[in-house]
Amino acid sequence: ISQFIYQVSFSLNHQSESTLCSASDLSDCGLVSFPDGVFKMIRSCTDNIQKISLANNQIKALSNKFFLTFTQLREVDLQGNVLTTLPEAIANMQHLISIDLSRNKLRVFPEHLMDVSSLQHISVEGNQITELPMEKLCLMPALKSLDVRSNPLTPEATSFPHHFTLLT
Repeated sequence: ISQFIYQVSFSLNHQSESTLCSASDLSDCGLVSFPDGVFKMIRSCTDNIQKISLANNQIKALSNKFFLTFTQLREVDLQGNVLTTLPEAIANMQHLISIDLSRNKLRVFPEHLMDVSSLQHISVEGNQITELPMEKLCLMPALKSLDVRSNPLTPEATSFPHHFTLLT
């Protein structure tokens, strides 16, 4: 556990305050969840953070608190974790334009993502998704690209007419 604390502290301490208050990089830190201590460390600038990378950790789940705290996020990188779902609170992310959920353990497309009208880019590449809610995805006004490569999709899953780039 001391190695884990060291990695998180090292990552945060080597980001300048101005960088930390606009983007936080906690990639490759061995995290299994988002530490409460980080909420406390950066609480003075959570309204300014627009990008968070938690890539290549072992995160199993994110709490509603995560998305309710970082309300101004535009980009979230969660690739390379072990997420199986996303919390409901992601639906309230009015500024989110890009989310990378590649190489997780998703079996079902995260339903609440379809409530984020600002989303332009979604990657769920390398998961275990078999079906896509194409009718609902087509109703997302800003969606430009959806990466579903390396998923065991059924042929019907991608046959629905769509207005965005679908990477299969």
